[in-house]
Amino acid sequence: MSFAEVAVPVPVRHAFTYAVPAALAAHLAPGSRVAVPFGPRKLPGFVIALTDKPPAQGRTRPIAGLLDREPVLTEELLAFLQAASEYYMHPLGEVLRAAAPAVPTEAMKTLRAQGFLDAGESLPGPRIATRSVLVVRSLPVAEGATDNSRDAVGGVINKLGKNQSLLLDLVRERGEVTLDELRRHVKNPRDAVRKLAARNLVATTEREVAADRFFADEVALVAAHTPNNEQRAAIDALIAQLDKGGGFLLHGVTGSGKTEVYLRLIAEARARGKGSLMLVPEIALTPQLVSRFRSRFGDSIAVLHSELSDRERNDAWKSLRAGRVDVAIGARSALFAPVQNLGVIVVDEEHDGSFKQEEGFRYQARDMALLRAQRAGAVCVLGSATPSLESFRLCERGKLTKLELKQRATRQALPPVEIVDLSRHKSGPGGQRMITGPLYKALEQCLAQGEQSILFLNRRGFSPSVRCNACSKVLECGACSVALTLHKGASVLRCHYCDFMTPHTGVCISCGSPHVVELGLGTEQLEQILIRLFPSARVGRLDRDTASGVGVEAVLDRLRNREIDILVGTQMVTKGHDVPHVTVVGVILADQSLAFPDFRATERTFQLLTQVSGRAGRGERPGRVILQTFQPSHPAITAAQRHDYRTFSETELEAREELGWPPYARLIAVRVDAADEVVADRVASELAAAARAHPAVRSDQVKVLGPAPAPIARLRARFRFRFMLKGDELRSLRAVAAVVRDRIDAGVAPARASLDIDPVSML
Repeated sequence: MSFAEVAVPVPVRHAFTYAVPAALAAHLAPGSRVAVPFGPRKLPGFVIALTDKPPAQGRTRPIAGLLDREPVLTEELLAFLQAASEYYMHPLGEVLRAAAPAVPTEAMKTLRAQGFLDAGESLPGPRIATRSVLVVRSLPVAEGATDNSRDAVGGVINKLGKNQSLLLDLVRERGEVTLDELRRHVKNPRDAVRKLAARNLVATTEREVAADRFFADEVALVAAHTPNNEQRAAIDALIAQLDKGGGFLLHGVTGSGKTEVYLRLIAEARARGKGSLMLVPEIALTPQLVSRFRSRFGDSIAVLHSELSDRERNDAWKSLRAGRVDVAIGARSALFAPVQNLGVIVVDEEHDGSFKQEEGFRYQARDMALLRAQRAGAVCVLGSATPSLESFRLCERGKLTKLELKQRATRQALPPVEIVDLSRHKSGPGGQRMITGPLYKALEQCLAQGEQSILFLNRRGFSPSVRCNACSKVLECGACSVALTLHKGASVLRCHYCDFMTPHTGVCISCGSPHVVELGLGTEQLEQILIRLFPSARVGRLDRDTASGVGVEAVLDRLRNREIDILVGTQMVTKGHDVPHVTVVGVILADQSLAFPDFRATERTFQLLTQVSGRAGRGERPGRVILQTFQPSHPAITAAQRHDYRTFSETELEAREELGWPPYARLIAVRVDAADEVVADRVASELAAAARAHPAVRSDQVKVLGPAPAPIARLRARFRFRFMLKGDELRSLRAVAAVVRDRIDAGVAPARASLDIDPVSML
């Protein structure tokens, strides 16, 4: 009899041994996904090794069934994931579950009916080309309605149940929402929608849509652009390493044509029979990029994104696994795609914080891309106009080869940047403090010339907070220690962390006083201000409240089609958009992100400002940028004004080295949370004490910083504490972390605790 070591997706760090039934013996291999008995239930697991040697002790139960005809994980991918599990100190079964696609719903129905698939049985066939979705839209009170009829509608709304009120608020805020999206907020929204429709508050429409919106439109194949000299040099350097592998940092200013370099490299890899991976920060914001790939390579690419159903994701996975498709594009989880004969990995906008997974398996996709490329003998390209200091430092140490694109591909100069000191400009036209005279004039001139503009404000909603003048309290979320944001269009106060919502009645939820005031400026309010200041302009908004999924693409299409004159938005407007008629970019409050309690705040501010500035002047007409700030002399602001990455990075690296922060030290965060504050504090203190008892800490090789309450001390009704392990030498640091990990594994209930290797968020 043979046996299999199976990693099961549970928080246990070792594999389990199962007997292999004779009927399955010829079909199993490392990477196979199987169903196994685990206690009283059956779970999917992954075979990581096969052996003829029985376990030393204990009874072995047999594998219950095979879930896929072929191993879902290739040998290369399985070995990489095992290395990632070890580095991030996360249970292998949970890592493999996070990497692999879910078993499709249709297959699960078959499994439930048959008690799991037998060897040789196949999963359902190819995906359909279209699917039907239910769209829910709000119904306004008819124009000309009497006050009595409006009061009647208000009375109906006041009698709605919790789920109905929640869904109505969502639909009213966004105008139109799919039933699939409503399921993210309520378990069974169909019943609530039916009741709302019966009250004439919403209407539903059945709509046929493409199974994958990225392939919904026809795209003509086009010839490759002729690269300029800088692009040609970068392409030649990368192609020269295709059969050897290696890591590169492609540092190119905004608009320098980094995508063309990626396309040329991937085309050469395909010609040599090699596969490629393209990672982007957020796939929903890059439809242009997917279109460029399709125009160059046709539809033989896989786009992996969150809107795919389990079946669609499984089909894409199988196509890559079988080699029918050799290019995969997606956000961070696309790193785990089973691309055959992997030759190229590209991480575009490698500095972006979204490449770090912040829950569960807390991996950094940028770092793991370098590891996977190294193990596969592939070329890895990290691309950015504002590289992370970690990547810049790797170049200095000779760990990465730096390639530079110093000029825009169009030969258009980088836009001049004007700094406006908000402490001196008290009020602009119309009495608006945040639309200063210089910004107003720039927008006015832009509109007169028939051009477009983008305004960046990293605060969504109408007002970031509301305060009661009677009791002086800022209205806070009951489950999180953060202020509630006013969303005036939907008349709700919302927590942007746990998504709690409550109607905004204009009275204090603490003392009942009607004397509440709105504090600060959000994108919703900024949009209304611009509509009043420029009544003839077509103003649009791009943030999480107005668009998600296909809605993002719709807003960006309106901008590209010149149906929007001024686009207001959060960070979503800063990411890689190439709109040739945008000539003015305004940053409403450039120093806003400097206030975060994070040693990376200065770096992130510089990156944000440089990236959003790069949206201006990408076409034939020159652009201009206006940064409004209360800190006009801050190094991040002045460096962004000059588009001076080198001076900024050198100055910031000096400060990091002096203070001993990454990339000159390594960090591991230990996070603890519990429903009781005393319990969370106690467990964090006990774990920190265990760390301090290690010889590496006593000899000062590793420092223990904390514990202390997290900057957001309470989140989703749980109190949060944390401490940091900091050290120059990775082996000693990990040895201390292993002590903490073992203590967590021994049990910290009712608290929860986790390790975050190389943390990105300090919140």
